[in-house]
Amino acid sequence: MSELSVTNGVPTLAVTGVHADTPRKVQDAAQQFEALLLAQILRSERESGNGWLGPNKDPASDCASDFAEQQFATLLARQGGLGLSGLIAQGLEKKSSEVATALAGDAAVPSSR
Repeated sequence: MSELSVTNGVPTLAVTGVHADTPRKVQDAAQQFEALLLAQILRSERESGNGWLGPNKDPASDCASDFAEQQFATLLARQGGLGLSGLIAQGLEKKSSEVATALAGDAAVPSSR
């Protein structure tokens, strides 16, 4: 959340509540991204004709396969998957801490205006 205020005629943006549950949210977002990537890989393989259920091309099996692939990809990502979610979360948390440090430094420096 952010709040716009005016101090000495200068608009400032105060960022509040940015880091509430951040590590958990970052990890969840990274796992969701990895699950999406894994589902795309599985879908690509199925659509290439080498699908894991055979060459059937009816809408019901496509729908069931798509749902199964999404669930399988989600479970794979939660169990570590390709290891991407850990790397992504680590990078995002590092960036988040850099931003927090920069914001804290800006808040500590009084405005010269």
